[in-house]
Amino acid sequence: MIDRREFLTHSLLATSALSVSPAALFSAQPTGSQPPTRFIFVHKGNGLLPESLVPPSFDKQQLEGENRKDACDVDLDGHDLPNWMNPIAAHRDNLTLLQGLSGKMCTTGHHTWCSSLGAFKANERLNSIKWATVDFELAKLFPSPFEHIELACFPDGGGNARGNINGIEKGFSASGPMQPNYAFGSPKVALQELFKSVSTNETARKRYELQRRTLQFLAATESDLASDLGGIERTKVANYADAIQGVRGRNLRIDGMSNILQKYVPKLDTKYLAEDLSTVDRQFGLTEILLSTLISGMTNVVTFTIDELGTRYTGLPDLEGENINLHDVGHNKSIGGYEALEIRNKVRNQHMTLVDLIVTRLKNVPEGDGTMFDNTMLFYFSDNGETHHSKGTEWPFIVLAGDNTKLNLGRRYIRLPGYNKEGHKTLGNWYTTILNAYGHSIDHYGALDVALTRDQQGPIKQFLS
Repeated sequence: MIDRREFLTHSLLATSALSVSPAALFSAQPTGSQPPTRFIFVHKGNGLLPESLVPPSFDKQQLEGENRKDACDVDLDGHDLPNWMNPIAAHRDNLTLLQGLSGKMCTTGHHTWCSSLGAFKANERLNSIKWATVDFELAKLFPSPFEHIELACFPDGGGNARGNINGIEKGFSASGPMQPNYAFGSPKVALQELFKSVSTNETARKRYELQRRTLQFLAATESDLASDLGGIERTKVANYADAIQGVRGRNLRIDGMSNILQKYVPKLDTKYLAEDLSTVDRQFGLTEILLSTLISGMTNVVTFTIDELGTRYTGLPDLEGENINLHDVGHNKSIGGYEALEIRNKVRNQHMTLVDLIVTRLKNVPEGDGTMFDNTMLFYFSDNGETHHSKGTEWPFIVLAGDNTKLNLGRRYIRLPGYNKEGHKTLGNWYTTILNAYGHSIDHYGALDVALTRDQQGPIKQFLS
């Protein structure tokens, strides 16, 4: 028999992803003349090698500047993209390759947990979570019924491993201090939990109704329990009570948009609903879930852990018969006749295939005078910086942004000044820039790098002009 704490954590809080704030009902479609901006954070494990983003058509002078980590801003028109980016070549006009950011204020090395999205040092302990990660901050600016949804290809060994890659487990985001988010680990579970209010399965409907009644009871009892406790235990239980209230509010909002949800329930191939599915199939299935939650209006912010260092890769094109250990790849081990760098290319190419699927689909959904992608920003980056054993001196980003997004980006290769050079910028500066662009006038987001002697406060002004 499970105790109350386990029941709350895995059944109720996980479903809500600890993310919903009590607010008035929201419709799936924007009510004003300006559609909301959507944000998609796609992050990977095992580092993102800075040299892998450099256009192969750069001339000698450009490559020399690259090696010195000099600042540059180059129009991608007329330049070749690295071959692993071929799937997104059609989106070149929306593409920015951003180099030069650092993240030494994060926990680096193999894993960063919430660090890469929060710009603070973190581990898997609750008290290491200092504040809401940037994806949650953006979700507050563009409210939706679920506020924020997280999906993950969980590892089965090493780093954030829970021993349950198909379940609902702690993810890489946080809704506030000491409040880890929860992520859906399989397309099947995500489909069942996110769309259960409009399920045609009678058992699922009964479970949904039972949960609603259980929540009503627990909302009162958990608040009473919190008042009898002190210290960290009181904080934990108070967080649970708040999350229960959040689920209740979310359910009301979801009920109000049931007609729309029925239209956008993802129609997944049976292979994506299997318990034992390949990593690649899991990624494709979760991508379909991601798209359905955005297009239906269920959320405006999705975070997708596309893989992690402990994720075992199966089903990778040209290596379908291999069970690839990314940790081994990080240590330059050859697998299936391919060198480690070639495997890295294949993994990233698979990621770009998914990114292309997302962008292409959103470009085909009408919205206002254009499409949904016009109001979307997608960020692809590593959860631990530049390489397998990262130092945090570089944190490459690939950004795909629609025409209505507010940052000065698009069709560019941008390298900001290297670490500790004049004008150097950090993850904190980058997230501060994004937040300021969308109305959160914050002086600085994230912790400071105590080893950095340059001014590191505020947004990156060139992206706001």
